[in-house]
Parts: sequence; structure tokens; C-alpha cells
Amino acid sequence: MTRTPPHDIAAEQAVLGSALLAPRLVADLADVVQPEDFYRAAHAELWRVLVGLHAAGEPGDLIAVTAYLIDLGSLGRLGGVPYLHTLIAAVPTTANGPHYARIVAEHARRREVADLGSRLTRLAGSNGDTSDLLAAGRALLDSAPVQAWPDPMPLSARRAPSAFPVEALPSWVADMAGAVAEFTQTPADLAGCIALAALSTAAGGRAEVEIRGSWREPANLFTVVVLPPGSRKSAVFTALIRPLLAAESVLIERTRPAIVEAELALRVAAKAADRAANTAAAAIDAGGRDRLLADATAAAMAAEAITIPSLPRLVADDVTSEQAASLLAEQGGRLAVLSPEGGIFATLAGRYSGAPNLEVFLKGHAGDMLRIDRRSRPAEHVDQPALTLGLAVQPEVLRDIAQMPGFRGKGLLARILFAVPENTVGRRRIGADPIPAAVADAYAENLTALVVGLAALDEPAVLPLSPSANERMLAIERDIEPRLAPSGTWAHIVDWGSKYAGAVARIAGLLHLAEQLPNERDGVIEAGTFDRAATIGAYFAEHALTAFDDMGADPLVDDARHVLAWIERSQTERFTKRDLFTALSRGRFRKAADLDPVLNLLVAHGYLRQAPAPERRGAGRAPSPGWLVHPEVLQPAGTVQPISAGRVS
Repeated sequence: MTRTPPHDIAAEQAVLGSALLAPRLVADLADVVQPEDFYRAAHAELWRVLVGLHAAGEPGDLIAVTAYLIDLGSLGRLGGVPYLHTLIAAVPTTANGPHYARIVAEHARRREVADLGSRLTRLAGSNGDTSDLLAAGRALLDSAPVQAWPDPMPLSARRAPSAFPVEALPSWVADMAGAVAEFTQTPADLAGCIALAALSTAAGGRAEVEIRGSWREPANLFTVVVLPPGSRKSAVFTALIRPLLAAESVLIERTRPAIVEAELALRVAAKAADRAANTAAAAIDAGGRDRLLADATAAAMAAEAITIPSLPRLVADDVTSEQAASLLAEQGGRLAVLSPEGGIFATLAGRYSGAPNLEVFLKGHAGDMLRIDRRSRPAEHVDQPALTLGLAVQPEVLRDIAQMPGFRGKGLLARILFAVPENTVGRRRIGADPIPAAVADAYAENLTALVVGLAALDEPAVLPLSPSANERMLAIERDIEPRLAPSGTWAHIVDWGSKYAGAVARIAGLLHLAEQLPNERDGVIEAGTFDRAATIGAYFAEHALTAFDDMGADPLVDDARHVLAWIERSQTERFTKRDLFTALSRGRFRKAADLDPVLNLLVAHGYLRQAPAPERRGAGRAPSPGWLVHPEVLQPAGTVQPISAGRVS
């Protein structure tokens, strides 16, 4: 059995990623590790580039290195932009760069010793002086590169995203979220996200954050938590949403007298209009008829102007787009769809209507005017709809929604704050402490006060940023803009990233309202509140990368997984590009050249190796490039899982 030479691919990635994130470290790292110390040839080549740029006084950040590699023509060979992103994602902290450099150098020395030892062992059987054998062994070491297969790296080498920062929530919300997570033994992410959805339900349509100029963000969110079956999602929803239903009952009781009064006024006005109409019809004198007709018209218009209030409703479950639109119109543009299941996505995709209908949810998030056409009644307009979405879905649903028509292209996925927490099933503590009564009572009391207090406002509360909070907002905008560039780390989720700053502002507005409560509210969002919102925003950014990766949002990585799946099915040990192009669908790869970046990525991750070119005979067409497959990819199913897409299963 062939033994793999000593190496540490993760350490090599951390060295390169540290240099890309902090180019100032290159000089220190170069004192420890040399290009030939890297086990993977692509890593050695990239390290030469980074050291060369540093020596020449040129920028060595991600954007500059990407541009340099494009000019050099070697970007694709090194794995392309996605692999550079993988290197950066592999860095826990740049401060540990020298530590990882020493690991790489140490493994290189160990390989030298191991290789020299094996070759000297073979030479020991021949006659000759020991010193001659040692010299011959060293000569062999210098001339023969190691050809053993390194371990393949997952196509998504991103670290597991961090846990929800419960401490960033207002104390009464944080206490409840933490207690619910402890009692149900579920990830804090689920309770934290549903608590945010509860705050959004209270504030939706009743508050907006004024950032600067005409830029305002409504205080409502779309949150989706991804967890497998059996994760006690319903228990968490029940604990955190029940107070909203109680607050809804309070609003209903407060509205009933107004409903009774409006119904009575309508009956009286309708009868008065009927009497006026009958009197006008019975008039004989033409002049008197005109006056009576005007009185009857005024009475009819007065009756028509009376509106009977609808019973307040805060929460809906699995509704269609049409039902959501009707409820928004009835509730003055305010509604929340909260559910521990993700069936609403299939409904939006056209499960019942046969065609996707996303307009209500797109406009309900943005606050754009919504027109609702009805068959039996005049069309209605909702000037500023505010829809809240709080769902917990299974991993299969997450993968499905990316393929649903219009979900990505029309921007629905870009509006969702995703959470992909670690599953705790199988590691839950039995007999966890129940939610303390004082914590549950404080949560219910404060959430009800928030709902009722904001419902009493005639116009949405406008919450401007303080000057210091605005500086924090500008810093976020400056930070994310380079990430959205074609070579940036968010290039494959630019639609989501473009809404990131606005999402942070919305979260800041919700935290502000929850901290102050309506009757004590100071309208200015301070820097401290905004900093806590930024912490939560960073959490969602980290999880968005995982969620979109699990959905196959990076086309190159998705194509690479498709090629690996073909290799596993066909058990092909060696193939040519022509073989691969012939076997795959033209709908995915229209021409053979489309395979080049995919093959480069698979080589960079260690799944493939280019085979020696066969001799060319005659003047015919050159042989198609050949590729060798890593033996682990061809092992029986269940032995290895080289194309795993993160932790969602």
C-alpha cells in the first residue's frame, strides 16, 4: 500500500489565505516557508506570485492578485476566483499565519526525510560505499518529484458558520431566546431568528429607518432557518409566537367597540340614504326633486364612506399569494407569515395556480405600492405593505427553492436572511430546565406592549440614525462594496449582498424599538444599538454564504459537483475532455471549452490530475487532453463523500 507523504493542506491554505488577507505578512512568512515546501503544486506557484509581488512593492490583496493572475494567464490553472475565496475562507485568523507556515515547512522537511529514506532503502541492496549511496540518494531526491495523490479537498472548504449572537438582542428578548433554546435543546439560531421575526411582526408597517436622504428601510424582515426533521422547530415557534397571538387578541378586543359603532352607523346611514332616495323619487315639483336628489346623493355617499374595521390579524401560516394580498389590504398593509414548515415556497412557485406569483412577497419586503385587483369589488391599493416572513425549513427545501422559477432571478432569495445552524439531534441533554416563568412573562408583556403601542400610531414612526451610527453604516457600505465586484468574495451572491446594508439597518430599527418600547421611544438609533445590529448582520452574512453554497449558487462549484457525480457513476479512472463533453448534457456545457474552468477547479482541489499527453502520430488532430481521477472518488458509495456540500444533509 502506498503511503501518503506528510503534508497539511489546511495549513497551506491558511498560509496563502493569510497572505491574501494581510499582504504585510508575506515577508515574515517567506522567512519560514519556501515555494518548494508546499505539497500542492498550485499552492507553490501561487506562493511564488505572492512573494514576487511583495518583493516588487506591488499590492498583494485578493483583487490585485486576481488581476495579476489573469494577466499572467494562470488564474484558471490555480483554480480560479472560487479557489482564492476558498483560501481566504480557510483562515481562522491572520495572526496565526506564521504558525501555519512553520507547519508547512516542517512537513516539507519530513517529506525529504521520508523520501530519502525510501530511496536509500532501495539502494542499500546494491554494492557500494555508504557515502556514495547517501550522495546518490540525495541526487534522486533533488531530481524526482513526489507523485502520490494528496487528499482531495471538499469543493466548499468554508468553516462551519458561527452561532447566533443572542447577546446582541435586547435583554428581555435575549433571555427568552436563550431559555427557549436551552429548554428545547435546539440551536440558539432558531430561537434568535424567530425572536427577530416576532419583533418584525410587531413593528412591520409601523416603523421605518431613515438612513440618509430619501433612503429609508421598513422595519420588517424575512428570516429562514434550515434544520432537518425532528429538530423541535414547532416547540420553538410555539414558545416565541404565542405572545403575538395574545397581543392579537388584545387588539381585537380594543377594536370590537369601533366595529360595533361603525356597523351601527352604517345601518343608520344606509336607512337615511334609502329614505332620502324614496323622498326624491316621490317628489312632484321639478325644482324640489333636484334638491331632494342632491340630498339623497349626499346621504348615499355618507353611507358609502363609512368603513367597518376588520378584526386585527398579525399572523398567518401557509397562505397563497392571493390570500396574503387580501390580508395585507384588510390589515392596512401589515402581516406576518410564520411557520415551522416551508410549504409556502411551493405555494409561491405555483403549486395551486400553476404559475409562480412572487409580487406580494417582493413588494411586501421592499414596501412598494401593491395593487390588488378583485373580481367582485373595486381594486385596492396598499401604499406601503410590510410583510414579515419567519420560517424553519428542511435542508431539501433549501436546495429546491434555488431551482424554483423566479426565486433567484426576481430577487426573492436576495431578501431572505438565512441561518444554517448545526443540528443538535443526538447530542441533546435530557431533562433540560424549563423556561423560567419570570422570563416568559417579561417577554410576553414587552412584546404585547410593543405590538399594541405601535398599532396605535397613525403614521409609521421614522427612526433616523445618529451621526455616529451613520458612520458605522458608511463603514459597512465601504466594506461590502469591494466584495460585490466580479472578483470579490460575494461575487456569486451579489444580489443578496446588495441588500445587506439595508438589512443591518432594519435590524437596528427593531433592536431600537425593543430596547426603548413605544411609549418611551427616542427616535434616534444610537451607535451602540447599530453595533449590535451589525453583529447580527455579520452572522447572517456568514450563514448566507453557506446557504447559497448549499443551494448551488456558485455556478462553477455546482458544475464541478456535476462532473464529479458523473465520474462516480461511471467509475471512470481516466478520461479525456472529449469523453466528458460527450457524456454530459448540452444544456449545462454548450461547448467543450466550458469544461476548462471546471477541470481546473477539480485539479486545484485534488480530485483530478492531468495525464501525460500521448504521442502525436501523423498530421491529424491533436489528442484530447486526458485526466486521471483520484482513487478516493472511485471508492464504493459510503466509503468517502468527496463532493459533500457543507453540513446540510
